[in-house]
Amino acid sequence: MRAKSTAPAREAFLNADAIDRTPKKAQKRRAKGILMRIGSSGPSGFLAAVICATAAAAQSDVVVSGAVIDETGAPIASATVFIYQQTGGDPVTGALSKSDGRFVVAGLPAGEYRVTIESLGYETAERPLTIGRKNNIYDLGRIALARSPDADAPVDEVVVRGERRDPLGVEPGKATFSLDGNTARAGGTALDALKSMPGVTVEQDGKVRLRGSDRLVILQDGKQSAQTGYGEQKGLDTIPADNIDRIEIITNPSAKYDAAGMAGVINIIYKKDAQLGFNGDASITGGIGQISKRREDNPSPLGSFDNNPRGVLSTNLRYNTENVRSFLRGEFLIQRDLPNNEFTTRFYDSGLAIASQVPENRKQKQYILKTGVDWDVDGSDTLSFSAGIDYEHHIDQAEIPFLNADTAEELRFWFWREDEGTGNFTSAIDWEHAFDAPGHKFSVNAQYTRAWEDEAYFLNERSPVRVGTDSTHLVARENIIPVTVDYVRPLPSGRIEAGLKGQWRRLPIDYDVVRGVQSVIYPGLGDHSDWREDIYSAYANYVREKSRYTAEIGVRVEQTKVAYDLPADNIYYPTSDAYDYFRVYPNTRLTWHLGDDDNLSAFFNIRVDRPGEPELRIFPKYDDPELLKVGNPYLRPQFTKVYEVSYQHSFENGSASLAAFYRDIDDPFTRVFTIDATNATYDIINRIYANTGHAANYGLELIASRKIGDFWDLSGSFDWYEIEVDPFTIDLLFPVPRQVQINASKGSTWDAKLNNRFYLPGDMELNVTAVHYAARNIAQGRQDDRTSIDLGFSKPVLKGRGEIVFAATDIFNSFGYRYRIDGFGFRAIYENFYQTQELNLSFKAKF
Repeated sequence: MRAKSTAPAREAFLNADAIDRTPKKAQKRRAKGILMRIGSSGPSGFLAAVICATAAAAQSDVVVSGAVIDETGAPIASATVFIYQQTGGDPVTGALSKSDGRFVVAGLPAGEYRVTIESLGYETAERPLTIGRKNNIYDLGRIALARSPDADAPVDEVVVRGERRDPLGVEPGKATFSLDGNTARAGGTALDALKSMPGVTVEQDGKVRLRGSDRLVILQDGKQSAQTGYGEQKGLDTIPADNIDRIEIITNPSAKYDAAGMAGVINIIYKKDAQLGFNGDASITGGIGQISKRREDNPSPLGSFDNNPRGVLSTNLRYNTENVRSFLRGEFLIQRDLPNNEFTTRFYDSGLAIASQVPENRKQKQYILKTGVDWDVDGSDTLSFSAGIDYEHHIDQAEIPFLNADTAEELRFWFWREDEGTGNFTSAIDWEHAFDAPGHKFSVNAQYTRAWEDEAYFLNERSPVRVGTDSTHLVARENIIPVTVDYVRPLPSGRIEAGLKGQWRRLPIDYDVVRGVQSVIYPGLGDHSDWREDIYSAYANYVREKSRYTAEIGVRVEQTKVAYDLPADNIYYPTSDAYDYFRVYPNTRLTWHLGDDDNLSAFFNIRVDRPGEPELRIFPKYDDPELLKVGNPYLRPQFTKVYEVSYQHSFENGSASLAAFYRDIDDPFTRVFTIDATNATYDIINRIYANTGHAANYGLELIASRKIGDFWDLSGSFDWYEIEVDPFTIDLLFPVPRQVQINASKGSTWDAKLNNRFYLPGDMELNVTAVHYAARNIAQGRQDDRTSIDLGFSKPVLKGRGEIVFAATDIFNSFGYRYRIDGFGFRAIYENFYQTQELNLSFKAKF
């Protein structure tokens, strides 16, 4: 058949999507330049020109490129590239080659196609191509056209397979969730937003769990940062949800990601604005938290904070030109808070029962300032620089009566005050070189992070035995330098990725103690420690996509060196610790395309979770003076093999996916509870990190979404998983050498999420989110179930230039948690009714 080149095809072009992220003025100039080339291209050139002009204003994810040359290697200008649906009809999209022979075709919707490349005086060429979910940029390479006496040579058919994108971004191994319109999170933080994500649970101390495990990596715009931690999870409650565009949950990361994170990767992607000139927005949020109390306070003059006020001021300023994009972001937070409110009843084997409450009454201020600039140097090279500082200061106070649980007699009265400042400064520089083919690029990224913690702690006790005053002062300074080199090259049927990374971390700590009379601070801890970690890694990843399958195989190799220098006068650990190891971390994925709307995938990868300095820290934390948290400097990494099979189905108004996974874990580390009987006055319980031998985790995850008419978007998830722990004997050295037996345990649990978004008259929206975590096994005990209902309402004002949002989280104040601990020599009921209930009212204006 002959390629049609008549004007009626124009209606088909007007509906074609294309990707083009250049400013609107540049798009118009590009379209005008294309149309001016009509005279030298003939009828088929006119058709391709119309297609390109239309595509310049549309958007999609798929980009196909190539270069047209003759038999001598010389470029052929104004050659036409057409893409037809396989079933026939008019062209869907197309392009003209430039003077250097290169062309770009963008905006292919789902379906099967035929591709033709032709030019007057040459025979028509064809290239096979498969478009799948894992890759969105394709390079057909150099396409040589042979000379032909017949300019109208027949065009053969080439099949191009497209896959429909899931409306909510669910694809094999990754789910993407937009925060646009999620008013239930307005005025909240990234931690609040994650609470409604499928498979994600959020614990009181800011720990995020994915499919039952807290061993995951938090990224920002694809990179680690001090704000979300290197190997830890910190700072999520300082990221405003209003600044987030979307969140990616990657349960099976490829080799290009660091090997850390057994459970996977959560990638927080910020909003970006390409509007030229100066623009921005400002917002103010006022709120109140802990409106009701789930349990009355134990008797003390201070008690726990309630009706806690909160205020946030933030602004985003942007200035963009044709070649430069810049931003300045600032935020100020002031609040009263209750991040901990721990009720504990301990039942000792001796028959004594002790009840206590530790309310962490907090007054806090926080300052955040970030800036950055992207400079398009010459169309191929981009330089980016960013820097930011995040500083917070808080004062915590608590009064803690320890009562005889049977008689309510006050046995001891502790009261403490903590004055702490934490912060980080981060700077980064990026250079990216884009080759002629779209998606073919080479980039280098270097960062420097300086993080600090300055904590002064004043601990006092009054009892019939003693009146004591102790104080400690801890200063930690962390320096991190990661350097990353990445290379990506699209192929006709996939892509290759490769890269190198080096990361150097240093964290020295100074610890000063001023002992009072009959001090309860452990003696012989020393006053200084120094932790160091160096990681050198390389990776390669290959993706191949065909009409019936997509395959990905990758490998990452890492050399890790760790050293932890302990004080020479520490009496609990005989030596400092140091070790290094070399590991290979493979990943594979195979997806079978069962049809236009159905995919079946299988995954395998190996991950590592390295203990960070907080898990190793030898200096105890005394917020509950009789339930001390302390690290273990002899911890070792845990290694996990992950297997998964998943099925995805898309339909007209929604999607659904079902995944089954299994994790095999060697040397998992967690906190264990054990009694320190060396205190002659009363028992102290230690919570110490330890490796616990072997464990397994397996389960099912169901995610579904449905658009119901024009007024309701409904989505939800259900996760069921089983946690198995093998029996193991632990050798602990602090505060005295002893063995602790971990008993075998096995138990299942489930989580359910339901998100509703209602579109109301006048562009108003209502969000209602319900979250339920079922009861589950934990180390040495069980955690009870808990539920949260959140809602949000938004209304545009100022003719769409502003918005008023009301958000309520945990409106029934039911998301606190209760543990039941079966320890060694004691049992305990541990309840934490920290602040989860909040009301926020926000006003945001754009300018």
